[in-house]
Amino acid sequence: MKLYFYYGVMGSSKTANALMKKFNFEEHGRKVALIKPSVDNRYGEKLVKSRIGLQCEALIAYKDTSIIELISKEDNIDTIIVDEAQFLTTKQVDELRELVNDGIMVMCYGLKTDYMGKLFEGSKRLIEVCDTIREIQSMCSECGRKAIINARYNGENIVYNGNQIDIGGNDKYKALCYQCWSKGNK
Repeated sequence: MKLYFYYGVMGSSKTANALMKKFNFEEHGRKVALIKPSVDNRYGEKLVKSRIGLQCEALIAYKDTSIIELISKEDNIDTIIVDEAQFLTTKQVDELRELVNDGIMVMCYGLKTDYMGKLFEGSKRLIEVCDTIREIQSMCSECGRKAIINARYNGENIVYNGNQIDIGGNDKYKALCYQCWSKGNK
């Protein structure tokens, strides 16, 4: 079994991919646990929802939740899919690694970096310990080049400082290439 990390900027269809993978695995008889960190509350506490309308209820991982204990309450899980994995703690990622070592496949989907291009805690640890890292590419919403930054906006202006986590969607963020992000509000 392997620990996978699929990352991309906002709007790159990470959640849609995660939900389609869950459906596909379940259709083939796999027992899948879908997990999301509690900080992602855009659609309520338990709902994972993609921009194209796919949705499913998930198990919730709070900052102090043991992933191993959370999974132990479920029956015969052989696959774990995590949405918004960037919000996991280092300890939670290490627990996912242990579960892989015990024979459970784990697929994590999330952002690699924040609006300043800095790694999230969960993403950093996934990059350090996962078996396979795959980028889900997307285009810059300004020029069409490859997007790598989740630019945070306040109205028409790009924000370059503040808290790392500010939950939002298209109302607050645009996927930009580095060039468009760095020239910003000029």
